[in-house]
Amino acid sequence: MRFRLTDDQRALRDGLREALARRFDADALRAAVRAAGVAGGTEGEGMGRRGVGAGSSEDGGDGTLRSGKGGGGVSGSAQAGERAGGSAPARERAGGSGVGGERMGRAGAGGRPVRGAEAAGGAAGARRTAGSPRLDRALWRALGDLGFFALRTPEADGGVGLGLPEAVLLFEEAGRALLPGPLIATHLAAGAVPGAATGETVVAAVDGGLVEWLGEADVVRGDTTGAVPLRSLDPLTPLHRVPAGRAAPDPVAVLLTAAEQLGTAGRVCELAAQHARAREQFGRPVGAFQAVAHLCAGILVRAETARAAVYAAAVTADPADIAAARILADEAAVRGARDCLQVHGGMGFTWESEVHLHLKRAWVRTQRAGGVTESEEALAAALSAESA
Repeated sequence: MRFRLTDDQRALRDGLREALARRFDADALRAAVRAAGVAGGTEGEGMGRRGVGAGSSEDGGDGTLRSGKGGGGVSGSAQAGERAGGSAPARERAGGSGVGGERMGRAGAGGRPVRGAEAAGGAAGARRTAGSPRLDRALWRALGDLGFFALRTPEADGGVGLGLPEAVLLFEEAGRALLPGPLIATHLAAGAVPGAATGETVVAAVDGGLVEWLGEADVVRGDTTGAVPLRSLDPLTPLHRVPAGRAAPDPVAVLLTAAEQLGTAGRVCELAAQHARAREQFGRPVGAFQAVAHLCAGILVRAETARAAVYAAAVTADPADIAAARILADEAAVRGARDCLQVHGGMGFTWESEVHLHLKRAWVRTQRAGGVTESEEALAAALSAESA
């Protein structure tokens, strides 16, 4: 099934893409990686088969996407262009208006303060570990100004008042740009944590025993007692492990994670196609060789399959649809990034290339919101219930 974006949705998506191109382009991405302390001799650490995070030295047809509220649905044609997708995830637990140029609206800073188990366990600076990346607070506030975090907050509360389809489009763009930070946790806290909607407050959340960006968070939702830093595969996603019990993941968090994976799947397809056309061997583009062409085609097919599933789940908000979308998006992102590396050869692992960063981020995302195993179990349970 193909979906058409409405004009408003297309403007929303394109506006954020343009804003990120100005504020977080390829040069800014490389600068952020260097600033995280991974340039030079430490660049290759954590990339082995041990999982997403290794213990640190301290660790021992046509369709229309219709929004449930606020009008608009993803109805303008999702272009097949040159997009791609995914591989089997790492199994070991590891550690109203467009965006560009115009403000989408701001949510008020009011709302329920975070107490008890949701309170942050100490100052962010005290939790920060050596060599961990720093969050760009100016960029975070700019996202708040654009309405990124308050997108689904009702207009009566100062938000934008849009729905899941629009949120999926924006998180897809965030994944495409490899935008760092606890985006989903802050977005989900926009109506509950003062300052989250405007980007003044950075919110992290305990997620199945892991916490992303604990050291930079102003508020942490969940108990972080006993948090231990991990060496993350992704240089721009610092991780901590906490001895917390597993809780059922928020379906919205699962869907937005799938949307970010979809962004990576689409981007690595573009990168693979561009390189296959530009790189020449034996007097012709490498894309003319059947093996490379088949890799690129597989990337595209998986990305577009995942796109249909993610967009459909945004419309239905059905838990089984969300689980299926997560499974397909994880595969499209991870396998697509791995195949894109094959197309690029050794160039894909150089620090001038973003390809390896997409693979590392995709691997880390597979561990979020219950991981693909929980989505598989949820989908199996739903199918069993239907057949009963």
